[in-house]
Amino acid sequence: MKKYFNILRKCPLFNDIDDNDLSTMLACLGTKVLSFDKKYTVFSEGSPAKYVGIVLSGSVQVIKNDYYGNRSIVSSAEPSDLIGEAFACAGTSSLPVSIIANEPSEIMLIECYRILHSCSNGCHFHQQMIFNLMKNLAMKNILFHQKIEITSKRSTREKLMAYLMLQAEKTKSNHFRIPFDRQELADYLEVDRSGLSAEISKLRKEGVIECEKNYFELL
Repeated sequence: MKKYFNILRKCPLFNDIDDNDLSTMLACLGTKVLSFDKKYTVFSEGSPAKYVGIVLSGSVQVIKNDYYGNRSIVSSAEPSDLIGEAFACAGTSSLPVSIIANEPSEIMLIECYRILHSCSNGCHFHQQMIFNLMKNLAMKNILFHQKIEITSKRSTREKLMAYLMLQAEKTKSNHFRIPFDRQELADYLEVDRSGLSAEISKLRKEGVIECEKNYFELL
């Protein structure tokens, strides 16, 4: 597990946990690491919601398909990010979303029960980990409300600009890369891809933005 320590140190679940305790903690939690090919389903909708995942390499997307098969990207996760923790902590019987590997990825899985309930060894770092998990859930809630704010805009143009300005604020720069290609961005914004491409072209002609693939610049 030591080869993953550089990533795990950045994971919010292990904030303020000493390196000396990390190996002991991972053994106590009964962690396991699985590898997934690109587009492979890490968790499928309807599967038991009992695991907290940590992305060790690659990236994944949280996907929701409606009754008619329309896809919406709820969020994405990169190395050191947590996945599935909200549903596992909520005690839902099954996942209402699917989690798909966006590229070849390695995921560490931990049963949520082992995080929320101290073991018989009385490990001193367990309370810190529970605090970290609750803090991460609060941050994810903020991000969820930000997505609602974006997708509640009336037009494709307003949704796109709201998203790009949020990314600029997040990166503290007027130029940045986003974790989506055009179709994925359309799925995240919950708009039609052709309409999104048309709005991007208009904004470029108007001198509002410049972009190439997933690189954007606000002018």
